[in-house]
Amino acid sequence: MNKFVRVSRFIALGLVIASLLSFIVMQLWNHLLPEIAGVRTITFWQALGLLILSKILFGGFRRPGPPAWAWKRRMAERWEKMTPQEREKFRAGWGRCGHWNQEEAAEPKA
Repeated sequence: MNKFVRVSRFIALGLVIASLLSFIVMQLWNHLLPEIAGVRTITFWQALGLLILSKILFGGFRRPGPPAWAWKRRMAERWEKMTPQEREKFRAGWGRCGHWNQEEAAEPKA
């Protein structure tokens, strides 16, 4: 399958998902909020705009992948497997605030 077909399918799937989510938001808004909060009903395009706005305000645009805290768990697992000598070597290789200390890395200790 060539790249154009894959990209086209990805875009089509994204449009279908965005349309479905917009329709769901519109239906929920129009069935709940006019009675609860006394607001007007919204259109499909306003629902899509609300989805985009909520993504910007609350979700951000992070890349997909593991959660931001996952690296801490991986590092703790690695740390547990290290010998005391390896831990000391690791500590010596890192400077203040986690920046790599280039001088110590260039000159191995005897």
